[in-house]
Amino acid sequence: MSIHRKSCNCNCSKKESYNSRFSSKMRSVKKMPSKLTMIQSFARSLASRGLTNKKTDIPTKQLRVLSCFGDSSIGGSLGPCEHLTTSEVDGEKFYCGKCGCGDKKSTWLQAESDEYSKLDYPSLACPLRMPGFSNYDGSDCKENIRKNIIENYAPIKITELTVKIAEKD
Repeated sequence: MSIHRKSCNCNCSKKESYNSRFSSKMRSVKKMPSKLTMIQSFARSLASRGLTNKKTDIPTKQLRVLSCFGDSSIGGSLGPCEHLTTSEVDGEKFYCGKCGCGDKKSTWLQAESDEYSKLDYPSLACPLRMPGFSNYDGSDCKENIRKNIIENYAPIKITELTVKIAEKD
């Protein structure tokens, strides 16, 4: 048995079940990362960097670049992530518009070769759980077509992606 509202605030005659309203709100709440989860993820990333500015390996960074920027740099047809956002501070830099970290030098996905970028962290979470990231999980069949394409990408093509990892001092 479902409970129906008689009318909404606009006095229309539209009726909506309480259960459907509640379940759709719960789904949207689950999709949004909580501030605590974001802080925990950031702390894990900082800890993985350590005192020596340890960086991820080249194949992992190449996969992260593919997940964020696509493969147009090597002549492919996979476009960038829909959440990739151009920095307003520096128009040549990009940051993730989905994770909520904002537009700061420390959150830019790529940096100059001697600087530390967000994609350099050994442990790094992606809100979409894409390949190359620490929280990656396999594709949800056909729900995330982009993830499915990257999972089936030829490994030899991924090695063609140019990434820079500065040597530690």
